Amino acid sequence: MPHYPKELKQAIIKRMLPPENTPVQQLVKETGISDCSLYQWRKEAKSKGLIVPGKSKKPEEWSSENKLAVVVETFSMNEAELSAYCRNKGLFVDQVKAWKISCMQANEPAQPKKTNKTNLKEKREIESLKKEIRRKDKALAETAALLVLAKKANAIWGENEED
Repeated sequence: MPHYPKELKQAIIKRMLPPENTPVQQLVKETGISDCSLYQWRKEAKSKGLIVPGKSKKPEEWSSENKLAVVVETFSMNEAELSAYCRNKGLFVDQVKAWKISCMQANEPAQPKKTNKTNLKEKREIESLKKEIRRKDKALAETAALLVLAKKANAIWGENEED
């Protein structure tokens, strides 16, 4: 592998990063540097934590880092620019919008956890309510049975004139 000046390497890596995201094959044509060298430089940049979006066939499988890079790149774009960007990257506008929403919701404050005392109090209240429902169900069943018996008695012996 030939040795290239550090400045050239940094300039090429910068072109691989957002917002340019110049494809490796285009850089090969423009610079004459082998694609192996460029892929290695991109790999090194990625290992250093620099954002280098992937061009996987399935964007759903992209890493969170790459999705965030797309959101950052497209954040200030209007609809036409976003559509063109998505066509170029093989994405859908809805995917990018969903990723943007996910990123924006990522730092929402977490719901505070309930204490054990609160949980115990709620469990006791639930058990009390269940017990009351069982009691009322039994009373309702008893009333329904008495009504049925009264109807049967009236059917057998007839209406009582005193009623």
